[in-house]
Amino acid sequence: MAVQRILQLGDPVLRLISTAVLDGETARTTLADLRDTLHDFQARHGFGRGISAIQIGRPERIIYIEFEGVAYELVNPQWQFLSPEKFVLWDDCFSFPEILVLLERSEHVKLHHAGGTLEARGSFAELLQHEMDHLDGILAVDRALTGNSLATRTEWLRQQAEAR
Repeated sequence: MAVQRILQLGDPVLRLISTAVLDGETARTTLADLRDTLHDFQARHGFGRGISAIQIGRPERIIYIEFEGVAYELVNPQWQFLSPEKFVLWDDCFSFPEILVLLERSEHVKLHHAGGTLEARGSFAELLQHEMDHLDGILAVDRALTGNSLATRTEWLRQQAEAR
């Protein structure tokens, strides 16, 4: 269990499709590394709620999330439902922390994982979709709404401050 290097935009491993994990010890080790890596990223960058195994170079269907004080360990998650109702937001990613992407996500989702079923709405639903995309080799930049849907974090923060 240790902090791992987070793969960055351009690394071809991020485009791999993750496979199911059948070994419990592998899942436990990966989850511990994801937790440690998430906490390290949060300490260095001041944000972050979730990370997928592929982001530390492991093409395993495993996600670790900390959302509103609750930790979620998702092993072999599979979609059960994605609502047709959508919302638009600026998304960021550990694999390109200085870039934000304007994209669209489903408002309501439901998935099944080794520990049961999880249903979410709003920002938690968005986070789950982001992490699930990673498991299928999809990055937020792939979902940009238009050619003008990318911004550096510095520019996005400047525009947010200006709008106030």
